[in-house]
Amino acid sequence: MKAMIFAAGLGTRLKPFTDNKPKALFPVCGKPLLDHIIRKLLAAGFNDIVINVHHFSDLIIEYLDECAGLNVNIEISREQNLLDTGGGIKKVAGFFDDGKPFLVHNVDIISNVDLEGFYLSHLKRKDALASLLVNDRKSTRYFLMDDDRLAGWMNVVSGEIKSPFATVNSEIYRKMAFGGVHVMSPIVFEYMHNWPDKFSIIDFYLSVAAKISIYGFCPENLQLVDVGKSENLPAAELLCMSLQK
Repeated sequence: MKAMIFAAGLGTRLKPFTDNKPKALFPVCGKPLLDHIIRKLLAAGFNDIVINVHHFSDLIIEYLDECAGLNVNIEISREQNLLDTGGGIKKVAGFFDDGKPFLVHNVDIISNVDLEGFYLSHLKRKDALASLLVNDRKSTRYFLMDDDRLAGWMNVVSGEIKSPFATVNSEIYRKMAFGGVHVMSPIVFEYMHNWPDKFSIIDFYLSVAAKISIYGFCPENLQLVDVGKSENLPAAELLCMSLQK
């Protein structure tokens, strides 16, 4: 199975670490975030991985050279200019040329999600363009879910709401926080065809959600920490240690 790891971000919320190193090499439990994600993907059966890089990309590539003993094929997608999440996926369309669904994982997410189970759940949804890992946790931004289908997005601080539907009452939808992991069907590239080189995958999802189903995947007892902020490191360390037991 194939997967992509988003590792191109600037990691501004992890300064000063990211002043001279990439976010992907930020240590949790003594190992870089990238190491945790690669090993989690391998354990779930994903051994063909593409990683996008930009910020201190050479340091990431040097680190990957040290991981040569892992039974995994890793390809690099260099982004001279950041392409955002949607553009990053579109750029590597050729990597996912086998006609099978693939998984996308943010490098800064530590969780106990069963990636193989997530992938198999998506396969059962024959009409799904994508499945998104979500859960009911406190956040400033939420997906608005109509039962388990994506209907919109909102920022609870600014009050901004985005939706492909003409009228959206945020009060009647489930508000679910995104967990930074997706499974996508290969048809997604047909829908991306006319999009520019740089765009947000969230904006893309919202543009097509009225045409084709995008589902939320919310496993029971999901534990998830976004390590994009340094203050979340203690929680990430605790979760990481519990997963290693």
